[in-house]
Amino acid sequence: MKKIVAGALLAAAAMPAHAETVVITADRMVDVLAGKVIEQPVIIATDGRIVSVGRQGSVTFPEKAKRIDLAGKTILPGLIDMHVHLEANPKYGGYTNLQFTDMFWTVQGVGNARAMLDAGFTTVRNLGTFDYADVAYKQAIEEGLMIGPRIVPAAYAIGATGSHCDSTYLPPSYKSKSPGVGDGPQEVRQRVREQRKYGAEVIKICATGGVFSRNTEPGQQQMAEEELRAIADEAHLWGLKVAAHAHGAAGIKAAIRSGIDTIEHASLIDDEGIKLARERGAWLSMDIFNTEYTQAEGKNNGVLEDNLRKDREVAQIQRDNFRKAHAAGVKMVFGSDAGVMPHSTAGGQFRYMVEYGMTPMEAIQAATRNAAQALGREKDVGAIAVGRYADIIAVDGDPLANVRQLEQVATVIKGGEVVKD
Repeated sequence: MKKIVAGALLAAAAMPAHAETVVITADRMVDVLAGKVIEQPVIIATDGRIVSVGRQGSVTFPEKAKRIDLAGKTILPGLIDMHVHLEANPKYGGYTNLQFTDMFWTVQGVGNARAMLDAGFTTVRNLGTFDYADVAYKQAIEEGLMIGPRIVPAAYAIGATGSHCDSTYLPPSYKSKSPGVGDGPQEVRQRVREQRKYGAEVIKICATGGVFSRNTEPGQQQMAEEELRAIADEAHLWGLKVAAHAHGAAGIKAAIRSGIDTIEHASLIDDEGIKLARERGAWLSMDIFNTEYTQAEGKNNGVLEDNLRKDREVAQIQRDNFRKAHAAGVKMVFGSDAGVMPHSTAGGQFRYMVEYGMTPMEAIQAATRNAAQALGREKDVGAIAVGRYADIIAVDGDPLANVRQLEQVATVIKGGEVVKD
């Protein structure tokens, strides 16, 4: 067997799998399915997928296998962020983005994809973009032309005219309107079909107003329940899941009643909404970290005062409701809304998830096991388990004792290839 340290295996994230076997060893492994730590683990992967998980000393290493030796490290499954915007850049808020040409946003998003991967997120769900940029990133990564995580693209977010998902910053003379806008059940069904046609693997909608749009308030419900139900029914017909941007209590409850799969933000959820989410099995994805960046840097980055006001008004309420929903047993996943803050800092949310009620294991499971369940991709990602991709990260120390270890990921392996060392 050839023994090669991790650094010698540094390779492009999207390199196609080849018929070689890799043996990965470390000091400890977080088993997110069993909720425990395994000492001295050994993982064997062939063609990018795991074929064996055991303990060192009890497993015979295949001959001629390459070895990734992560001595002194704790390994975990590659992380999953269920809410990112790869084409967004928080450095340019308000009207400052008008200084760039249209394709600037797609081009600079290439670096954001790499930043997410380097931060340990080997899978991301991109919830809303322009010009199908997220579909393009996914295709480029799979073709080996770009380095980044596995991407679940949503393409254009769907919303009503004038909603958070519409283009709201320009005057009428520009006739600016998002291609994702639809009014009435039949139009929104058509928008679902269009997004799927051009590569969407999840449908993103705006049930309520938002923080970073103009002329909307987070608490406002902005789509009728019959429209929400039409979207959910149409998406599910095509085998797609639906994620609803929903800050306000009424919009959250309407989305859950309509059968929508994940509720994004859920800032102003009330007791009735929490009860409904638990009963219907809806997942909550609550971005309780990014306000720190928005309030510290937003004004300098050009974010309008009205947007900063809305962020201030919902931030602490959202964190308190995160604690309440978790205590009530609602299913929860990790969603950072990266792009509101720098993508490289997404791991900072683990600290706040623990501060507001989760154990470190529960926070890690939200970004691995739970996220894979919510995606419907339990056979591929979310755990170090036989049959799944060999997507593995390594950190120093014990993240179950100090979850902030996840803010500094030392090694990232994607499909059995070391992509960060």
